Amino acid sequence: MFERELTLLPDTIRARAPKRIPTVLSHEETLSIISHMSEKYQLAFSLLYGCGLRKAELLKLRVKDIDFDGKSVFVFRGKGDKGRVTMLPNNLHEALKKQIKVVAVIHQRDIAKGGGETSLPTGLARKYPYAIRELKWQYLFPSATRCQHPVDGYYCRHHLHWTSLTKALRAAVEKAGVRKYVTAHTFRHSFAAQLLLSGADIRTVQELLGHNDLRTTQIYTHVIGQHSSGTTSPLDR
Repeated sequence: MFERELTLLPDTIRARAPKRIPTVLSHEETLSIISHMSEKYQLAFSLLYGCGLRKAELLKLRVKDIDFDGKSVFVFRGKGDKGRVTMLPNNLHEALKKQIKVVAVIHQRDIAKGGGETSLPTGLARKYPYAIRELKWQYLFPSATRCQHPVDGYYCRHHLHWTSLTKALRAAVEKAGVRKYVTAHTFRHSFAAQLLLSGADIRTVQELLGHNDLRTTQIYTHVIGQHSSGTTSPLDR
């Protein structure tokens, strides 16, 4: 109306967005939800909870990223384009080996049909022409169908679509009767909270989560609450 550009005064104080305390699941709630999934999704969500992975990090896992001897998972180009190493639960070794065998069968079937290429970041297929057909570079959770690479043009097998995780989770939460608002990221939050509850050092948790700032990790100390350190409600005395 006045056709004047709005400018902030030099001493203007910007309002800060409120900090939201994330929702976390108890260990029992987490296992209950996972138990109502099919075998493949049980493994996927167990990795989210057991390793503290983000959804995108889970989907981008390749066979080569699983180190059974070192009991670790390598996260390639996580948030902020940073790589990191997180823990691999002993309880998932057998399920992971079984899943890798499934991937190998799919890969051999693709090779028999003249394919076998996996989806690589733009340009890497030209730089590493043999890598795209090796088993170790195949996604741990491959897509059901092959598609054309959007940039490099070759036909390849990409990873599972994120909507598949969402559908499986929504159904499992309903079956488990959990009333909290649960997303795939809730399993990462629950990973951090459970580590702190079990006495893990907060800097160790920071490193496993891949946080740059310790203050980001400290939000989980608010999540678990003071009662976790022995503080008792007056009503319970």
